Amino acid sequence: MFYSHDTFGLGHLRRSRALASALTASDPGTSAIILTGSPIAGRFTFPERVDHVRLPGVSKLPDGSYVSQTLGLNIDETTALRSGLIQTAIEQYDPDLLIVDKEPTGFRGELLPTLEWLASRGTTRCVLGLRDVLDEASVLRAEWERKGAIEAAEQFYDEIWVYGPRSVYDPTEGLGLSQATRDRMYWTGYLRREVTDAAETPENPYVLITPGGGGDGQAMVSLVLSAYESDPTLKPDAILVYGPFLSGDVRDAFDARVAALNGRVTAVGFDARIETLFAGAQGVVCMGGYNTFCEVLSFDQRAVIVPRTVPRLEQWIRASRAEELGLVRMLDEKRDGMTPASMVRAIRGLPAQSKPSEAGADGLLDGLDVVVRRAGALVAKR
Repeated sequence: MFYSHDTFGLGHLRRSRALASALTASDPGTSAIILTGSPIAGRFTFPERVDHVRLPGVSKLPDGSYVSQTLGLNIDETTALRSGLIQTAIEQYDPDLLIVDKEPTGFRGELLPTLEWLASRGTTRCVLGLRDVLDEASVLRAEWERKGAIEAAEQFYDEIWVYGPRSVYDPTEGLGLSQATRDRMYWTGYLRREVTDAAETPENPYVLITPGGGGDGQAMVSLVLSAYESDPTLKPDAILVYGPFLSGDVRDAFDARVAALNGRVTAVGFDARIETLFAGAQGVVCMGGYNTFCEVLSFDQRAVIVPRTVPRLEQWIRASRAEELGLVRMLDEKRDGMTPASMVRAIRGLPAQSKPSEAGADGLLDGLDVVVRRAGALVAKR
């Protein structure tokens, strides 16, 4: 069973789907269910023996508070409903292994009753899965202390898996975890991605432009369009995948700008088979989310990363460290400037960049193999 709280974006669900696919593929007697709050979970295909349960959705407001997406319930009522659904699903499914993505206590603590129930039974092994970067250390510690996440990580989890190499970054630095808990940590490496649902790609060369889920990608998309608008000779052409959360009036305005470029940029709203577009691209301009970064490495793409810096520094930390290692180029606001000219230079410079494999990326992509081995070892102890 996977828990993926999914209040914003696609990252948690896509990571859980990749892990579930690998674990079920490794053993024909294994099945998996993903508990997710993603409003677009139904638009993804899931492999045989992997299913999902959609939890009532919530939305994050600009002030950091949350509201229910559709039910007309207040946030406390929605959280209680989600918590009950989670525990019922786990009681009925009785999983050998529960893998929790990122949030040790779940959204607003909704996972704690289930974790306490599982601890009292002692038959399900629990794993906390963390991406390679969470946030800067001081901010993360304050957040985890406020949520009771440090105590939960110490008390309820048999192992902690970090989905990245220790040589790149330690997301738990500064949290003050006990040595006993740190002894239960495993750095898996990044999660390799493959083309799972083949699709046709354009015959002509193209640069792929992707802001991930798109919810916070407006500035990057506008900058890329400005680059093509300002330089009629800029090549190659671009395929822009908005992501499912870039919509409404903003999307309409972007569509008008795309149309005015007369085919030099083409745009689609959302493509669950984006791996195919990654594999066929001449290069990538993207934001710095975890899943996008895994795809850049997996498909050995020359990439320019334009990281967000609010509300978290996660993407900037990942992109700056990757640039230090020679894996990608980062477009940094303070160093490079976020101007059409800087984006034109970045796109023109893609062919001269080294591919990630030339900087040793292949040695960083063992995550799924390590996860399969660790899951097998844990379940054997059940």
